[in-house]
Amino acid sequence: MAWEYSEKTRKIFMAAVHGEPGTHMGEVDNPDGFGEHGSIVCGDALRFTFRVQQHPTDPLQDVITDARYLTFGCTSAIAASEALCSLIVQGRYTPISALKVSNQDIVKYLDGLPSQKIHCSVMGAEALEAAVFNWAQKRGVDLEKNGVHLKDKGEDEGRIVCKCFTLTEPYVRRKIKELNLRTIADITGAIKAGGACASCHQAPGGLQDLLDETWGKNGAQPLPEAVSVPAPTLAEVSPFLLYKKIEQVIEEAVRPALQHDGGDIEVVDVKGSKVYCRLSGACAGCPGSNATLKMMVERTLKEMVDEQLQVISI
Repeated sequence: MAWEYSEKTRKIFMAAVHGEPGTHMGEVDNPDGFGEHGSIVCGDALRFTFRVQQHPTDPLQDVITDARYLTFGCTSAIAASEALCSLIVQGRYTPISALKVSNQDIVKYLDGLPSQKIHCSVMGAEALEAAVFNWAQKRGVDLEKNGVHLKDKGEDEGRIVCKCFTLTEPYVRRKIKELNLRTIADITGAIKAGGACASCHQAPGGLQDLLDETWGKNGAQPLPEAVSVPAPTLAEVSPFLLYKKIEQVIEEAVRPALQHDGGDIEVVDVKGSKVYCRLSGACAGCPGSNATLKMMVERTLKEMVDEQLQVISI
């Protein structure tokens, strides 16, 4: 079943993948600030760059005039990245004041996100922090003296709590406090931890223990026992209507992104939940073609058509 996105989120996503004027997908050349967050292994990664109008004497008064992103992720990741860039550029923020833009601001800008997709807005905020840290180093700004303490990656090293997404105990603890996460469902929605195999939910030293240690047992609410709900099936869907929907999503959301890089895609056949595709142009011989099919094409179809779909290369 496809995620239920707001109309604004869908419009922002479509405008971004079509490269419409005023959108921000791409990368700033020789940026004043550069930051990354996420992992290709996890399926979400974000590179954030910005350019400032430099103040002649006081770098604290630099103003961000352009912000761009390269996002390897789903509909919500792209839309959240667009929202972040729009908020910063339209607000004429300084790099330090841009840190006030929270993931809640991003969600509000998009008229809401599914709870399972909140982590996409957090990812943008993390990449922004990294970019501001990079700007500060280049401009000789002491962030600590200006009341800004950004966590470097070394501070988040430690015991792995969520093995599926390689999230450490210091990182999870920090996010529980920063984002006021009170349940395991809150944690999963915000940073993905526990969203795959779920083995870290109630394990010793796992998510529930970290919640209890942070808020006390009365302040942290255990996740209710999971209720087994049969997954929706494609058996009752008309093959013709399914094919038309897949073609529409490919045409509107996938093909423009591939053509931007000199490639293209053809839907050869659809059998049940399997979508047989062939890449062409620059994408055909690209070493990352399999990743493109799985992480870009398949994820988009799962998001916008049905989560059971599987893309097969031929």
